[in-house]
Amino acid sequence: MTVARRRLIDVASTPYYHVINRCVRRAFLCGEDAVTGRSYEHRREWIATKIRQLSAIFCIDICAYAVMNNHYHLVLKIDAERQQVLSSLEVIERWTQLFHPPMLVARFLKGDKLDKTLLLQLDALIDEWRKRLADISWFMRCLNEEIARKANKEDNCTGVFWEGRFKSQALLDEQALLTCMMYVDLNPIRAGIADSIVNSDFTSIQTRIKEQQQRVQPDNPTSPHKTTPLKPLLDFDGATHTATQSGIPFHFADYLELIDWTGHAVRTDKRGAIAETAPKLLQQLGITSDAWMRSATEFSKQYARACGSWAAMCEFKTRQGGKWCRGKQYSSELYQ
Repeated sequence: MTVARRRLIDVASTPYYHVINRCVRRAFLCGEDAVTGRSYEHRREWIATKIRQLSAIFCIDICAYAVMNNHYHLVLKIDAERQQVLSSLEVIERWTQLFHPPMLVARFLKGDKLDKTLLLQLDALIDEWRKRLADISWFMRCLNEEIARKANKEDNCTGVFWEGRFKSQALLDEQALLTCMMYVDLNPIRAGIADSIVNSDFTSIQTRIKEQQQRVQPDNPTSPHKTTPLKPLLDFDGATHTATQSGIPFHFADYLELIDWTGHAVRTDKRGAIAETAPKLLQQLGITSDAWMRSATEFSKQYARACGSWAAMCEFKTRQGGKWCRGKQYSSELYQ
């Protein structure tokens, strides 16, 4: 049964959300179609680039992403604080990068004098746009519509491109955020299309590693190949998960150690190479190795619309009007 999006996304509960969208047609969204022999690999770049362009416009940060053959995953953070401090001109500037401004806004930008009624209409319009700039539904609409149009044009066809509206999961605490990010980053390895995080193309972990390398060895400034700068992925700030925390509440070095350890564990040809000692991050959070591996490989099956401790999920469901939660057994293992 479908649930209203306003009941699934609640910034007061958590700013972090896991989003999934799947292609409806048998033909691949990305990858190579074994039946027709056509390659759609270039479409991965469409999505990876577009999500970071949209992140620079919306008040929504990208924590993690993975672009697969017929679907993609995003872990997003709503930056409500940034949304509230945007000036009216900043709101207009951002929104008009996505849509043509109505005549009223065009007149305002030209410096035309507006009467009181028109100014009230303008203020109401800007307030609506401000809300949309921190709205995951509008973020996904702008992403999916452009990808669908480009893919339909390339395939010389019309009609529905996506399976349905996107699915979302609220990530209620730092364990849920960590587990979900790890699940997303390891998608290509778990699917058997990559053998290491370095070779996991079009994932956030590969992007982070490349950006770290570029900080150490920056590109030659005289290089003729220049690209439009994209908004960086949300930083790891190492802070605790509090109201004032602005980045991902872990150290990147600890996350890298954990994902490398987990990545080897999910590869059947590397099981013998796994160290017996659990990574530092698991020890800090008090998560056992067995519980972690189950969550890292079966995350999408364990939880439904929210992920966190059992008490937090029940509270979220009660607040949003739900009657039941899924994942009690797995949550109890992860939150011992």
